[in-house]
Amino acid sequence: MDKHTDIGICLEKNPVVKSFHGVVLLENNNTELLNAVYREINEEFGIDVAMRIYQMYKGTQVSFPVRFLNPDLVKQRILKEYDGTNLKQLAVKYSYSEKTLRRLIKESVSEEGE
Repeated sequence: MDKHTDIGICLEKNPVVKSFHGVVLLENNNTELLNAVYREINEEFGIDVAMRIYQMYKGTQVSFPVRFLNPDLVKQRILKEYDGTNLKQLAVKYSYSEKTLRRLIKESVSEEGE
């Protein structure tokens, strides 16, 4: 195998993975070499999205909240939309339990009373 050395890095003539300005190129689109999380992203959204996520977040610990919507903004909406009779509909609409919405409304009422 013909190898060249450049700045202390061993480069093969036809490497499996090439890096060009931070972009990773896979030989023959061989995605089996991808790290598990990037392979999953590739399977679901394609290699371009997987590479973009890699470029944006590599080396960063990323945590995704359980809730897709911003809880503070949802709380404001619920308080606006609540009419005293639609608790169940709001719970379904915003994916919260009725118990949580009762507590939220109760806390809001007590805050207003202070």
